[in-house]
Amino acid sequence: MAGFKIPSTEPVFLAIVALHIPLGVAGAITGAVAMLSSKGPGRHPTFGTVYFWSIVAIFLSATTLSVMRWTEDYHLFVLGTLTFAAAYVGRTARRQQRPGWARLHIVGMGSSYALLLTAFYVDNGKQLPLWRELPVWSYWTLPALVGVPLILWTLFRHPVVKRSSDPKRTDC
Repeated sequence: MAGFKIPSTEPVFLAIVALHIPLGVAGAITGAVAMLSSKGPGRHPTFGTVYFWSIVAIFLSATTLSVMRWTEDYHLFVLGTLTFAAAYVGRTARRQQRPGWARLHIVGMGSSYALLLTAFYVDNGKQLPLWRELPVWSYWTLPALVGVPLILWTLFRHPVVKRSSDPKRTDC
């Protein structure tokens, strides 16, 4: 399919993959738009909400695909679970807005995005130009090696983090 080897020809598996792929693309795009948008009402929360629900759907489809080929794909279930959990923590922090919520929101959502990319590269890296030339361990580590410094930079630089740490502020 589109130059990618699909590990099963079972019709149910293929149908779920046909849903999983556009969900993954939607998650990657909406997550990037949310991250790069100005924070506050409008684009950031709209795309962030679509990103979160994309992650929920990706988690459900990835879980189903993993169960169908458990021996080969259990690690993708683990990555999917971690991705969903991180996104859930990030979204919950934003919705509850307790003091310091922005830090937890940034770490949760940023980690979920890095884990989403990790799962993609672990599953598909060996079939991608450039990535197929890299050692397998790089599929597991490069998204974090890029994502963690960006998350840390945001934690130390973003004004929303400073405002959200003030328990007297309610305008964040």
